[in-house]
Amino acid sequence: MQQTNPAAVGEYLRGLQHSIIAAVEKADGGTCVRDAWQKEPGEPLQGNGLTCILEGGELFERAGCGFSQVRGPKLPPSATQSRPELAGAPFEAMGVSLVFHPRNPYVPIVHMNVRMLAALPEGKEPVCWFGGGMDLTPCYGFEEDAVHFHTVCRDSLAAFGDDKYPRFKTWCDEYFFLKHRNEQRGIGGIFFDDFSEGGFENGFAMIRSVGDGFLPAYLPIVERRRATPYAERERNFQLYRRGRYVEFNLVWDRGTHFGLQSGGRTESILLSMPPLASWAYRQQPEPGSPEAALYSDFIVRRDWV
Repeated sequence: MQQTNPAAVGEYLRGLQHSIIAAVEKADGGTCVRDAWQKEPGEPLQGNGLTCILEGGELFERAGCGFSQVRGPKLPPSATQSRPELAGAPFEAMGVSLVFHPRNPYVPIVHMNVRMLAALPEGKEPVCWFGGGMDLTPCYGFEEDAVHFHTVCRDSLAAFGDDKYPRFKTWCDEYFFLKHRNEQRGIGGIFFDDFSEGGFENGFAMIRSVGDGFLPAYLPIVERRRATPYAERERNFQLYRRGRYVEFNLVWDRGTHFGLQSGGRTESILLSMPPLASWAYRQQPEPGSPEAALYSDFIVRRDWV
């Protein structure tokens, strides 16, 4: 059995968060609040983390990027759906998760997460698995942006087998789906969970490749769209689409459920929430409009590369 090295994973994740936050601050011109936290004795989880968040920026209305490394006495149900034999085992979990909500409606929302979870069953070897991915949620769709994002996603997985991108792309489409709306959240990307193929080193190498691919996947799109003029119509549609983001994260997202079920830090778990969102009763876009094109051409399951 391969040796596991959670300390190396933690070191990489802290460095990844640092590099992403530096890029966010450079692009926006603002400064992130850095909130280092430590779980208090007696809480359900023990461990620490660093939540970095920029609010009210010129480019990002809210951009949060969190690192956490926690231990708990019992895996929550959301973590053992596909591994029932590990139900109730102690565990260690660590990861970097981010969601950026831009101010300009033409710049897409983005989410990225890379993580490792280790179950520590008594008297047995640790069982480690990895998860992660990134996905893009535009309010106004552009073909070249979707192709670029998916190309970087594909290339980040190329070294791990030709099957990985199509498999994880399909997984992303299926995961980021609002069942109650019968609607995709965005244009997708890649998503994987409970990944242990090839052992610890292979899984660790894959989350490094995905994490390192995030900035090249997203920043060129930001620079292409950030100066696009917009008015009240586009802003209103952006707020309406953010409502869908809220619905998915609170109703369907396993990461949110895992954090809340295991006694995680609520402020950090909910950094994915937008600062403002809106809902409207049975709103329908005008036929032939850019808003209608989002539904017909972009938030549908299709091959981009």
